[in-house]
Order: sequence, then structure tokens, then C-alpha cells
Amino acid sequence: MQDLRAQVVVHGLVQGVCFRAGTKEEAQRLGVGGWVRNLPDGTVEAVFEGEKKKVEEIAAWCHKGPPGARVTKVDLAWSASKGEFKKFEIRYGW
Repeated sequence: MQDLRAQVVVHGLVQGVCFRAGTKEEAQRLGVGGWVRNLPDGTVEAVFEGEKKKVEEIAAWCHKGPPGARVTKVDLAWSASKGEFKKFEIRYGW
């Protein structure tokens, strides 16, 4: 199975609604590595790495996010996995 990397920036009401915690929970459920963080412009950025199908699934999840989120747009860039991440973490600061 091919591994994949996705970098996303999620726009809308995505801060203050547990988007990072929900993303971490979903990534851990799927067994996807990477990280998620808030950006100063009010967006959320994340990088996911893992099995192609699982990375596609969490990227799709980002289009709705957790309850309370109001996603208006998702910028998404696909690339080959670099194999950098064994676990998923929330990053703080920008």
C-alpha cells in the first residue's frame, strides 16, 4: 500500500471549537501521523502522513471537522510521504 502526505489549511470557524483536539482524535483512530496547529489568521494547518486511504479519509474529515466547526474552505496539497511522523501531535505557537 502506498503512503501519502497531505498538507491542509482549514478556513472558517475552526478555532475555539476543538478542531485541533478533534483532528488528533481522528488521526489516532485512523493510525495517521503528523501534526495540527492554529495559525494567527484564524485558520488551522495540519500535515498528515500514512496509508493513502487513511490520509484521504482524514483529509475529507477536515472539510466538516468536529461539531461546532463551520468550515468554509480547505486548501489541500498532496505529496509522497516523507516518513517523518510515527505519531500525531498538537503543536502550539506558529
